[in-house]
Amino acid sequence: MDVLADVLARTGITGVVLSRSSARPPWGVEISNTRGAGFHLVVDGSCWLRVPGEHPLRLLQGDIVLVPSGARHALSDAPDTPTRPFVEWKARPGRETPRVQNVPRPGQRETGGGGTELVCGAYRFDQDGPNLLFSLLPPVLHFPASRVEAHEQLRATVRLLLSEIDQPEPGSATLTERLIDALLVYAVRSWLATQPPGAAGWLGALRDPQIGRVLGLMHGDLRRNWTVEMLARASGMSRAALARRFRHLVGKAPLAYLGHLRMDTAARLLRRTTRPLSGVAADVGYESEFAFNRAFKRHKGIAPGAYRKASARPAAPERTDHNRQLLRLLTRGDREIAAGKARDLDSVLAETDAFLAKG
Repeated sequence: MDVLADVLARTGITGVVLSRSSARPPWGVEISNTRGAGFHLVVDGSCWLRVPGEHPLRLLQGDIVLVPSGARHALSDAPDTPTRPFVEWKARPGRETPRVQNVPRPGQRETGGGGTELVCGAYRFDQDGPNLLFSLLPPVLHFPASRVEAHEQLRATVRLLLSEIDQPEPGSATLTERLIDALLVYAVRSWLATQPPGAAGWLGALRDPQIGRVLGLMHGDLRRNWTVEMLARASGMSRAALARRFRHLVGKAPLAYLGHLRMDTAARLLRRTTRPLSGVAADVGYESEFAFNRAFKRHKGIAPGAYRKASARPAAPERTDHNRQLLRLLTRGDREIAAGKARDLDSVLAETDAFLAKG
């Protein structure tokens, strides 16, 4: 079982491109708090990233930055330039979104002219608590152009992504979403390679052959009635050794981790499906609906039926549709999007879709 792939699927992490923008000084844009992670790619020029509690960070051409916490942050031409909300900034009169004919290689120096070209996007997730992956990452993940250039797969992914955004062809929306997913996986791999043993929680624990196997077994079969003894036997360890190493690397006891995984999975099934409670209980390893109800309420503070009712909401737009519409918008010259008071990612996407629906 590929545990990272399973976490991405279970927590519903999906990426979208929000804008392909060009700006000349003075300029500044603020991205508000959102449930997800922001990412930005400097295609040309340079800019400053400002995240509350962090030192301003200068970004150069070819740099990639990820804000895993979804915290409010700003991009600007200088560290002290005033900023405007993202929606207003996108809709400012006269703004152009050029289509670059020759995609610059990461690591090239600034081309002059004082302008900055950016690709801004985000990763959303479908989870009601801290995201299993993003909660492990630092507040800011910065990949300088030199690091991108040295990472063959990351470099290739960036070039392909820019090509699909700047020169859309049939199938570009599908390729764009796949490349955004790949960008996240390669970025996480690159960051993980720099972490010392015992760091990065369950993600770092995947590098330990025995604990990685135990995590794979849990993620691969939530229906099974796992015990510490069964997991120890499968990993070739004693129960005591497994418990010690698992807690040291993952930060939880094996069955505590399994319980959280089961309840997070159950919560997503309750939000996203109409399966009866008995079916959800069976899917996450409970033969008794009563036992499942008790466990769910203990973890979430609410009974599963009440949780499902409280979580009922309209389905979010499919990201394929969003990426397809955005690419169509870019092809048409990126006409103005009506400014609004929206601050969060879902509202931005909703306004974009509403604008495009006008034809």
